Amino acid sequence: MSLAGRSLVSINDVSNGEVEGILSLANKMRDSKGSKLDLCQGKILASLFFEPSTRTRLSFEAAMQRLGGSVIGAVDTKTTSLSKGESIADMARVVGKYADIIVIRHPWEGAARVAAEYAGVPVINAGDGSHEHPTQTLCDIYTIKKARGKIKGLTIALCGDLKYGRTTHSLAYMLARFGATIVFYSSPGLGPPEYVLRKLTTEYNGVLRRPTGRNLSSVALALGGSGKASATLDAIYVTPGTSHDLALIPDLRAEVDLKGVDALYMTRLQQERFSDAQGDTRKAYPVVDKGVLKRKELKRALVLHPLPRLDEIACEIDADPRSMYFEQAAHGVAVRMALIALLLGMQQAEAPAERTLPEVVTQPEIYRSDLGSRCENPACVSVHEARYIAPEFVVCGNKPLTLRCVYCDYEKQPNYVGNLKSRIYYACQDIRAGQIKVSNSVFFDSEEKAQERGFRPSAKAQQR
Repeated sequence: MSLAGRSLVSINDVSNGEVEGILSLANKMRDSKGSKLDLCQGKILASLFFEPSTRTRLSFEAAMQRLGGSVIGAVDTKTTSLSKGESIADMARVVGKYADIIVIRHPWEGAARVAAEYAGVPVINAGDGSHEHPTQTLCDIYTIKKARGKIKGLTIALCGDLKYGRTTHSLAYMLARFGATIVFYSSPGLGPPEYVLRKLTTEYNGVLRRPTGRNLSSVALALGGSGKASATLDAIYVTPGTSHDLALIPDLRAEVDLKGVDALYMTRLQQERFSDAQGDTRKAYPVVDKGVLKRKELKRALVLHPLPRLDEIACEIDADPRSMYFEQAAHGVAVRMALIALLLGMQQAEAPAERTLPEVVTQPEIYRSDLGSRCENPACVSVHEARYIAPEFVVCGNKPLTLRCVYCDYEKQPNYVGNLKSRIYYACQDIRAGQIKVSNSVFFDSEEKAQERGFRPSAKAQQR
């Protein structure tokens, strides 16, 4: 298995077999700990961290040095030409001339994708805003597999800030692909983005169950603890290829309580992504402590956390053998050594011949046009760098028509679709709109925008 010359922007950039190959090579790298290899001698890694980082940055830099390579880097936007208005594309072009591989963390969602498009060398996403964090997911999967021997058939609970916690987004995709059942417990108002849940059901064909009324599991109640803290059971996802018996039980609480949880993945409150209006959320944030771990549903549950933690995991459980978060962080060096060596073509890995599960089940159509709708996510790189990034969307739903930005996954529902050949536009609910091929479509948010671009309304619309 070769990954030479490729980038890792999303966890979905690598297949299940390739993930297995990376983790297999990570085992070998872990066994070489303490010795410096010469696999990447003469190679340079550019470490570009424009958001704070301890574990991710240092583990990447330690990984490159253990491989025999060297590191150059920047850790503050203010010390680079980005502060002067330089584009990410231009920065990537230049840094790609200095280094053989780039690791980038940036507050804009989709920034790593842009860097990968322009750098000319492999790019690794070390976190792009609240979007994804694929290498953390590799570490998470590695940790769970070492402790439990598998992913398929396990029940994994994702807890805390599931809206802005980018680690949970990448991890949810990977767990679904490897056949786990996923339980989403969020702090109130911080449930998983709809695009994450939509991907799980439309692209992996799993079954998503949502609670009705006050259908809280005892695990959710336990996470709430005392006082004002609380947790909400948002949904349960059952992957294809696993038993759907539990999905037939009408009470979501019964599903979790009967089966129990194999791993509890906790995240901190992502305060840096909050508006001032959300400042009281911390008071209601769920906590894992000794009392929670005494629950029968969590008797065998591993406790994981991408770190850093705040108050959501009590220090009193650090010595519990089920607490895996420091081991999880330690695995980062070996996993990232394996990834760097593979992307640079310095190593190959053995991938299993048999696929664990189908990869992405559906391959949705891509819509590209600089004439019509643009992404409306203020954190998206395509919004900040609109002067050279054309809108690009996945057409991910027809009832109603839904576009998902390829850079940040933000979803929007345009109101009108224009035919490039006839220059006529229709309301999206018009049956004729559905007959226009995506390659011949331009989507608009308003009639005014369509007319500004030289499109005219259909005869039926003119008669109204």
